[in-house]
Amino acid sequence: MVENLLNVRETNINIKINGDNSLPVLVLLHGFTGSVETWSEVVRIFEGKFKIIRIDLTGHGKSSIPKNHKRYAMEEQLEDLEAVFKQLGLAEFILVGYSMGGRIALAYTLKHSGKVLSLILESASPGLKTKQERLERRQADKKLAERLISDGIPNFVNFWEEIPLFESQKSLTTEKRNAIREERLGQSTIGLSNSLIGIGSGSQPSYWDSLQTIKIPVLLITGEIDKKFVHIAREMEKTFPIVKHTTIKAAGHAIHVEKPTLFATMIVEHITELKN
Repeated sequence: MVENLLNVRETNINIKINGDNSLPVLVLLHGFTGSVETWSEVVRIFEGKFKIIRIDLTGHGKSSIPKNHKRYAMEEQLEDLEAVFKQLGLAEFILVGYSMGGRIALAYTLKHSGKVLSLILESASPGLKTKQERLERRQADKKLAERLISDGIPNFVNFWEEIPLFESQKSLTTEKRNAIREERLGQSTIGLSNSLIGIGSGSQPSYWDSLQTIKIPVLLITGEIDKKFVHIAREMEKTFPIVKHTTIKAAGHAIHVEKPTLFATMIVEHITELKN
């Protein structure tokens, strides 16, 4: 395993690489409050099957924490990723994104379709459909960002752990819950608040009308308990030209954490089918 800080576009992006150049390349993008560590259990299962590149997105983990929220915008994130991939010499790869990372992965695929062999979205969306929805979300995220700044990371994490989206994580082992909590507590107040404002779903463009332009195989993974994102995936499924949607029983939003073996197995099977 290699961990490295790459200097791109006057910022530092932290990456972790497992596996050698003889293996298919799998790029993993985490969600809000996450980092490269969120994939640790899945990476162990993938060992020997893929060259895995994990990336700390802007404002998260060990990557830089810009003070200006505009530096977190979707277009900036896409430019950072492209600079990272060029520096690593990646010509083509399979792209996996979870939640916020899924929105970024989708946007990257739309902009750089020639590099992505297949897109795998876990509990992700193409953004919000209407201007009114985006306005309301921006207002809500701004309030949440202000709360984060005033309350601090520990209080915010206490609140974040209790939102309905993560209710299913309460059934995880104490060890797993503690690991998730430590990952969240290790984040930056500025990084998280600026992410809410800069890359929240209310701030990004809506990609609903562009899904039909993605001609590569798409795999959508959702958790049965996460009904909102199951519905979103079913709507996306109607539009992608080549798509498969799988819903995992007894799983919530973070399937890779709640059901890592099943999550990894699905990806292995999907990539095996691509080769055949």
